[in-house]
Amino acid sequence: MADRVVTRTLTASLTNHSQVHDDLDSHGFAASKLWNVGRWTIQRVWDAIDHIPDADDLCSYLKTHDRYADLHSQSSQRVLQQLAEAFVGWYEQDDPDANPPGYRKHGDDHPRSTVTWKNQGFKLDTEYNRIRLSKGTNMKESRYAADYILCEYTLHTADRTLEDVESVQTVRAVWTGDEWELHFVCKMRVETPDAPGEKTAGVDLGICNTAAVSVGDETLLYPGNALKEDAHYFRQQEYATEGENGPSQTAQWARRKKARRQHHFLHALSKDIVEQCTARGVGTIAVGHPKHIREDEDWGRHGNKRLHDWAFTTLLDYIEYKAKDRGIDVERVAEGKLKTSKTCCACGVEADAHRVERGLYVCDECELVANADCNAAENMRATVTPNPSQDRSNGCLAQPTVRLFDTSTGRVVPQEQVAP
Repeated sequence: MADRVVTRTLTASLTNHSQVHDDLDSHGFAASKLWNVGRWTIQRVWDAIDHIPDADDLCSYLKTHDRYADLHSQSSQRVLQQLAEAFVGWYEQDDPDANPPGYRKHGDDHPRSTVTWKNQGFKLDTEYNRIRLSKGTNMKESRYAADYILCEYTLHTADRTLEDVESVQTVRAVWTGDEWELHFVCKMRVETPDAPGEKTAGVDLGICNTAAVSVGDETLLYPGNALKEDAHYFRQQEYATEGENGPSQTAQWARRKKARRQHHFLHALSKDIVEQCTARGVGTIAVGHPKHIREDEDWGRHGNKRLHDWAFTTLLDYIEYKAKDRGIDVERVAEGKLKTSKTCCACGVEADAHRVERGLYVCDECELVANADCNAAENMRATVTPNPSQDRSNGCLAQPTVRLFDTSTGRVVPQEQVAP
């Protein structure tokens, strides 16, 4: 076994929640106020010179603002960095239906925003499971106020302690809707196999089928039904409750709930992909990266919206770090000119007409019949293993093993087979 240093986020509950609740509330509200000041500043600069300031510009503009001093300086910097990143993400969508990042408020009330402390803003005591979180200058003005928030915590993962990690990079106080919890972003060592396997797997990412995996003699298909059902349900909840003065509390709840469920789905899916590859002796995974797909052409209003919601980069990141834990290499393959979905994986002939229906691929040249996404996954595998000697007569490309997300357990399981 070999050691690797990886980044992980460990979640913890606060055992003295009643004692620190008010202080964390004040910092969460302060983070929202600073976000709103930054949002107003961006709008003012944008209207004046048609330029959206970046994070460094925002910090420079607002460093002397009274709201900046409500938080520790590094915490204030992180709030403005997140705002700038949100504007970059919105601008790069190039979607006329997408709105820029808005203000964090419900009428005159502000929600509790996540507050981040970097290395100079906290002091950790792993022996007694305590951490000191530095307050902003304005929060220390009372002669009776402490200079820090002393939090006592219990990690959610019973087999982990912060004494086991290499270092804690940042600490986040996150409001869950009911209470505050702490997220520790850590560097830690994990054991990985020295020789995971010699096989190569190809992975094709999609919208209808979230992923298709080919390991040569077997293919796996991961439908995205659960993800689409969530997107439809929570989008209806969000739009139906949109307030006149910005998103209502129900609309914001729907957004957060949808995001949490999507992240859990992608975590469960990526975990299962890596586990299935490990069980089959895979040492290298070639994943298609459609990074320019939103720029290649106009897919229409509905198609562009689906592309905007498609979190393929997040899924790629999850697959990469989970595979790294198992000692498996991941290669991102740009899909731009490969035509993996139109090219026959058996004879190499490319034709649009081969895709008879959305999920069916029939080659006129060699008469291969395959699931279209599995055909693309096998082409992806061939980018790493150029001449795979593979007998495809077993029909694995046409009848892949289907693995479904079980909403009752939150895990990916094999599709139940109906007895004839």
